[in-house]
Amino acid sequence: MTREGNDRPLNQGYTYRAVVESSAPVGVVDYLARRWPHSDAEQWRARVEAGEVRLDRIVAATDAVVRQGQELCWDRPPWREPAAPLDYRVLFEDEALLGVDKPSGLPTLPGAGFLENTLLSRVQQDDPGSVPLHRLGRHTSGIVLFARTPGARSALARDWAGKRVGKRYRALALGRPERQEFTIDQPIGPVTHAPLGNVHAATPDGKQALSRVRVVLQEATAFLADVEIETGRPHQVRIHLASVGHPLVGDPLYGPGGRPVEGMRAIPGDPGYLLHACELRFRHPTSGQAVRLRSAPPAGLRAASDGFFR
Repeated sequence: MTREGNDRPLNQGYTYRAVVESSAPVGVVDYLARRWPHSDAEQWRARVEAGEVRLDRIVAATDAVVRQGQELCWDRPPWREPAAPLDYRVLFEDEALLGVDKPSGLPTLPGAGFLENTLLSRVQQDDPGSVPLHRLGRHTSGIVLFARTPGARSALARDWAGKRVGKRYRALALGRPERQEFTIDQPIGPVTHAPLGNVHAATPDGKQALSRVRVVLQEATAFLADVEIETGRPHQVRIHLASVGHPLVGDPLYGPGGRPVEGMRAIPGDPGYLLHACELRFRHPTSGQAVRLRSAPPAGLRAASDGFFR
């Protein structure tokens, strides 16, 4: 990272690239505001005026018109990223794979203002060739598996697509389920959400999703559950438990029904919920042997569970 004033860290900046898809010519400022709606037209106009936007490698003017097929680049200057815990723990490694324990609060991949304060960046500093095979939400802790070779990546991608990888989560949720074990098959897909335009949530128009829930411990107002997911939809555990009336304790976004809480402006990366990826099972892509990685829930989740279940 570079540094600015007061010894405060900045990242190296980043160039965002897009190919213009609009079939009709449109002003560059309007197109940018539509393409990246996290900023309004006035903010995009200021960036164009500052020379941060290029069209087909040429710095764009504020009255420029973009046309289908052109390359649009935003050269974002270095910025201060949100704070995040940057340590991770190695659970498993060999010549083909690396399994790590991600802390809550650290994003897996860049996005939402994060570029270098991510698990991807931290792991690749130590192991440049590693590529994550899946991702966890920022405030979900637990196991993330990386491939160290193209062959391992391809083989495990096929197993993931073929639902031959077992994934178990530990969650703390509200309410009292009627059964100790139950299945949730609520479809998940994008729904309208003002802060971001849309978020994934429970919707009949979504993609098929399947979770199997087992109640581990029950108290009057909350329960501890193990959740096996056969699919890997975004925020699946949070959405599925909320969809059957059991939102995660402290979840600021998903309420009963599995959709964003009405009137709230929370986004998926906001903290508060308690969720941990505690087990991953797969066939090793080289040896064919069964591998099971386990991660104990972090202290925060255990402390919360103890508080509920005394």
